[in-house]
Amino acid sequence: MSETKPAASTMPQYPKFTPEMKTTHTILIPQMAPIHFHMIAAAMRQEGYRIEVLENGGPEVAQEGLKYVHNDTCYPALLVIGQFIDALKSGKYDLNTTALMITQTGGGCRASNYIHLLRKALVKAGFPQVPVASLNFSGLEKDSGFKYTVPLIRKAIAAVFYGDELMSLSNQLRPYENNKGETDALVLKWQEALSAEFENGGGVSKKDMKRNFNAIADDFAKIPVTKVPKVKVGVVGEIYVKYSPLGNSHLEDFLASEDCEVNMPGLMGFIQYCIVNGSENIKLYGGSKAVQKIYEVVMDFTTVREKLMIEAIAKHPNLHAPTLFDEVRKMADGFIGYGAKMGEGWLLTAEMVELVKSGYGNIVCAQPFGCLPNHVVGKGMISKIRAVYPEANITPIDYDPSATKVNQENRIKLMIAVAKEKLDGNKAATVAMPQLSAPPKAEIKLGNL
Repeated sequence: MSETKPAASTMPQYPKFTPEMKTTHTILIPQMAPIHFHMIAAAMRQEGYRIEVLENGGPEVAQEGLKYVHNDTCYPALLVIGQFIDALKSGKYDLNTTALMITQTGGGCRASNYIHLLRKALVKAGFPQVPVASLNFSGLEKDSGFKYTVPLIRKAIAAVFYGDELMSLSNQLRPYENNKGETDALVLKWQEALSAEFENGGGVSKKDMKRNFNAIADDFAKIPVTKVPKVKVGVVGEIYVKYSPLGNSHLEDFLASEDCEVNMPGLMGFIQYCIVNGSENIKLYGGSKAVQKIYEVVMDFTTVREKLMIEAIAKHPNLHAPTLFDEVRKMADGFIGYGAKMGEGWLLTAEMVELVKSGYGNIVCAQPFGCLPNHVVGKGMISKIRAVYPEANITPIDYDPSATKVNQENRIKLMIAVAKEKLDGNKAATVAMPQLSAPPKAEIKLGNL
């Protein structure tokens, strides 16, 4: 009787990103947070990688994604894959020396499958030779040629902190600046300065970061502004749609055109959320105590630098400093359990509460249509937050290939209209109240109010 041979694997073999490609290949990265990614790319270049952050956008990107990814797939995946394929079709790159990098989140999120969707799409689009590098900390793709080193991680953490500070300060000053464009020019100046510092091996130590945090805050505090009452809008949501202009239909630009001040919680908060969850998982379900200790050390490392950034901003009375992550975390208490870790989990709820308490009670909750975790921790928490904070004016907005920008903006306009009506009422009350308490013949000069 002849021996039966095992059937050959029918799994397709895709090209892998190897360590040798670090010096031979240009790695394309999809854009998400424009201020942050400029400096993260500089940090990676200093480590020897040839990095380019993609800036191509427009409806053609979504159309490319729809060609190669099922339209029921997560909207961020569709956009990221569309952006990659649109770039490869542009003719700008040598396809034999170009690689792509994409994140894998792990956990109950479809983002864990982005890399497989991308590899299949590349074959369908006629680019089977282009390798894909996985950016993940969950061990999903252990044989990726992209390696994490302590110096690279430290540079990336510094870049995220600098990005958070620049984003926070520019958002709160841009609507009031006397000289239009001055804030954006200062952001660009610091992006270039910090990127140059990274590429020269600096900007990463605690001493360097403290110096830069203070210098950035000092520079922005000097921008001449005229403070007038404006609608203050916070933005939360799924991480890609929250930060990516491509993913949220240029939400920040639209809010600026409606004369609003925007507050977008920092990207470091999401990273700290992931660190805390890793440690909590081991506490609750068991695991390596050594790994748990690493999580705790990294959390302490980020908290020390977070405090330095907050202190630098708080020194200026005209600037609003972010809330310490540990305080934001406590704001989830009474609303949602820390076991809700799918997607943005308890952090999204906590960020909404923090925004309301900080005076940004008008909130856009941006989420991909069909993103179940964020519908639960975002849209699902709105009524509970309103029960505790009746002033909260929260509008969930779904982003999807079938969702029109007009409908999205109309819903946001309704939220802004409610906020403006309340703002106008508060201004009227501010003027009226002194008149009611004044003596009958007293003369009240509005200029003194």
